[in-house]
Amino acid sequence: QVQLAESGGGLVQAGGSLRLSCAASGQTSSGLSMGWFRQAPGKEREFVAAIRWSVGTTYYGDSVKGRFTISRDAAKDTVYLQMNSLKPEDTAVYYCAARRGSVITIIRATYEYWGQGTQVTVSS
Repeated sequence: QVQLAESGGGLVQAGGSLRLSCAASGQTSSGLSMGWFRQAPGKEREFVAAIRWSVGTTYYGDSVKGRFTISRDAAKDTVYLQMNSLKPEDTAVYYCAARRGSVITIIRATYEYWGQGTQVTVSS
């Protein structure tokens, strides 16, 4: 089992920045891929970014490419999502997710472990 705990959400003005953190605990040996998803009110949960834990390979959703950066600190078992140039449409609950396997996937159903989510609100 893997437990995930997000932090770092909050209220920010458009154009601002936030950094989300996801601390992993439990069976966090290598072989995991980690991802961030978000869900706005009335919308489906959508893929934001993912990283292959062992080598740091990353992949981004089109709506955040060039603005968001996913990274990991292996010593702290923590994944980060640096969000810059935030827009009101980035407002959502952001979820950290993990899956066994080295293949990065954008498909929500392939992730086995989920955090509780952290709210990000971007005001115009």
